Amino acid sequence: MNKYKKITLDGLIYQNPTFMLVLGTCPTLGLISSAFSAMGMGLTVVVVLTLSNIIISALRKVIPNEVRIPCYIVVIATLVTFARMFLEKFVPDLYDSLGGFLALIVVNCIILGRAEAFANKHTVVESAVDGIANGLGFTIALTLMGIICEFFGKGSLFGLQIMEFKIGMLAKPAGTFLVYGICIALFVYIVDGFERSRRVKANKLARENMLKEAA
Repeated sequence: MNKYKKITLDGLIYQNPTFMLVLGTCPTLGLISSAFSAMGMGLTVVVVLTLSNIIISALRKVIPNEVRIPCYIVVIATLVTFARMFLEKFVPDLYDSLGGFLALIVVNCIILGRAEAFANKHTVVESAVDGIANGLGFTIALTLMGIICEFFGKGSLFGLQIMEFKIGMLAKPAGTFLVYGICIALFVYIVDGFERSRRVKANKLARENMLKEAA
C-alpha cells in the first residue's frame, strides 16, 4: 500500500508534471486562458496516459529495446486518434476548443516520459496508478490556472459570465505565462515548506526516542 501511496503522491505533488517538472508547457500555455479547455485537455491526457502506461507495461518484455520509442509513439498515436474521434463525435465543443493541441498529445513529453521512465520498468497495476496520478496532477494544475486566467482575464468561469471587471492581459499569452510562473513558484514554496516541517518533526521525534532509550 505504501508503494502505491508513494506513486500517487509523486504524480500529484512531489513530481507534479506541470508545477515540479515543468513538462507539457505547450498545451499548458496555449489552453489555460479557458478553464473548460484546460480541464478538457487534462482529462484527455489522463485517459491517454493511463491506457498507454498499461499497454506499454504489459508489452515491456515483448517490445525490442532498440525500437521502444517508436513503439511507444505508435501506441500513443493510436490512443490519441481514438480520443479525437470520440471527442469530435460526442463533445464537439471541446474538440473545437482544443484544436491542434489535441494532436500534439502524441509527442507530449509527459506521456512519453512516463512510458520510458516508469511503465517500461514496472507492473501493469503500478503503471496504471502512475498514469492516473500524473494525469490528475496535470489536470488539476491546468484547471486551476485556467480558472484563474479566465476569471480574472475574461470575468467568466467555464464560459459563464460572472463579472464585468477583468484584466484582459491574463487571457493573453503573456498573461498565461505570468500566471504559470507564479503558480510554479507558489507550489514549490508550499511543498518545500511542508517538507521542511516534516523533516523537523521527524528529527525532533528521533531525538526524543534517543533520549528515552538513553534514560
